[in-house]
Amino acid sequence: MKEMLRMILVLSLICGLSGLTLATVRQATSERIEEQVLTYVQGPALQQIFTDYDNNPVKDRKTFELPDGPITVFPAIKNGKLTGIAFERFGKGYGGPIGIMVGFSTDGTKLEGIGITTMKETPGLGARIVEPDFRTQFKGHATQNINLKKQGGDITAISGATISSTGTVSAVNDAIKIFNKIKDKLPSTWDS
Repeated sequence: MKEMLRMILVLSLICGLSGLTLATVRQATSERIEEQVLTYVQGPALQQIFTDYDNNPVKDRKTFELPDGPITVFPAIKNGKLTGIAFERFGKGYGGPIGIMVGFSTDGTKLEGIGITTMKETPGLGARIVEPDFRTQFKGHATQNINLKKQGGDITAISGATISSTGTVSAVNDAIKIFNKIKDKLPSTWDS
């Protein structure tokens, strides 16, 4: 009986120390991991959306508190003037969530474009949402009536990838709703 209690105590001690070590490592590396995601995942998506800016949108980002949770907004600034903003939303894809960076003009009447941040879609089918042929349909598009053609809109779905196309449009429409909630705060947030 003593031997069993000793084994339980030793095993519990090992598990506790392992858990403490993992928690410490996670806490110590969380800022670095977040910076890597911002630089190497969201940064390239921002470059797909904005072409004419002279700031660093990742460095100049701001977080807005919304009832559904915080949203990180990336600004595009040219000569000290805010020219557009972008933030990430997620849509339901065939292989899991699709991360879509959605860019807006400052008045919110048109989209600056979209960039794909994360996805696990089928190669050759759903993964084609990253291709310019699909993404450019959103550039300059008015923010009302963004739907696939089969739903009365003018966005052409990727053949054989209806779920991926629908998820992308859903994420864009979600972003439009959020933009309308924060648009009044935008002019004063990045004043020079």
